[in-house]
Amino acid sequence: MAEIVDRINADDEGGRIARTLLFPYLNHAATMFGDGYATAADIDAGMRFGCGYPIGPLALIDALGAKTVVAGLSEQFARTGDPLHQPAPALVEAADQSTAFTGEGADGTAVPQVKRPVSSVGVVGTGTMASGIAQVFAQAGYDVVYVGRSQEKLDGVVAYVTKNLDRAVAKGKLDEAGKDAVLARLTGATEREALADVDLVVEAIAEDLDIKLELFRDLDRICKPGAILATTTSSLSIRACADATSRPADVIGMHFFNPAPVMKLVEVVTTDATDPDVDETVRALCLATGKHPVSCGDRAGFIVNALLFPYLNDAITLQESGAASMEQIDTAMKETKLPMGPFELLDVVGNDVSLAIQQTLHGAFGHEGWKPAASLEQVVADGKLGRKTKAGFHTY
Repeated sequence: MAEIVDRINADDEGGRIARTLLFPYLNHAATMFGDGYATAADIDAGMRFGCGYPIGPLALIDALGAKTVVAGLSEQFARTGDPLHQPAPALVEAADQSTAFTGEGADGTAVPQVKRPVSSVGVVGTGTMASGIAQVFAQAGYDVVYVGRSQEKLDGVVAYVTKNLDRAVAKGKLDEAGKDAVLARLTGATEREALADVDLVVEAIAEDLDIKLELFRDLDRICKPGAILATTTSSLSIRACADATSRPADVIGMHFFNPAPVMKLVEVVTTDATDPDVDETVRALCLATGKHPVSCGDRAGFIVNALLFPYLNDAITLQESGAASMEQIDTAMKETKLPMGPFELLDVVGNDVSLAIQQTLHGAFGHEGWKPAASLEQVVADGKLGRKTKAGFHTY
């Protein structure tokens, strides 16, 4: 911890880059907390488990000292005039009163309990995310029915799960009997009617609202009363999906992170219509499958994307200004113990995906400082989408 703080505070080029990019990110986290959107524990856990950060943003504010962060932001705001750099009220209050965002008793939430019994789970979709979710539940002992458009697609799910289980066997984390037991819990179907008796449905189909609305109308018709209907969307409206059904209280967001069998985080997203029993049950199920649930409301970006992508966009803008090169920025941020530099991460995520998320955030919140950077738009226009096309901000 002390090493991270010292690196950020360093009076050198790396320290200046780190402060330029991290202080607005910390400010946004403080705003998120101050608005009551999520708890300090959930905001910090979101960035640790969702991004692999060594420390959450609010804990980092406490480590640096809120007064230090306020002073740095005030200096930045005086220079840029960007409202996003004006210290958040919650941050100013912490500085004035010398209080901490985190620490003993900062969470205070009770361990969630299953309020609606779940023994069988349906998964709609056959892509990497859907296949991973099917594996997660099957490995945790749940019977899983997964639905795809063709037998070929269904076979792809089994192949994906088998490959992952074979890897676990090779590492000694699972034996052949355990592998066979997991695979035996998976049942494929090409008709959605196969979901009639499941207790929970998790959809992981295309990020297209019209397609999802059609699915939720169908699930409303097919699924038994009391079944929980969940979407893994990372950017679309949960309430819109809920309103496509006659049971909006049963609809919730379960945003898994990719790859689902590996990543611990699940953002549990409620609307103003979600039944508290559904919320608590889903959080309990996350724990039962070895995941870490964080709770948030139904708005663009949820916790992780709303904090991560403006920071990535700021890194591009900093490079565009000529104040630092991509290599300098990537190096400076890795020296603060982040797992990747921002340009490396953009290329891993996919620049087209990053642009779409940033466009969504800009449209939803209207912050001019969140307008997608010109260089991000350009690499996408040029087809340089990152590692998947062998070229992005870096060449591979």
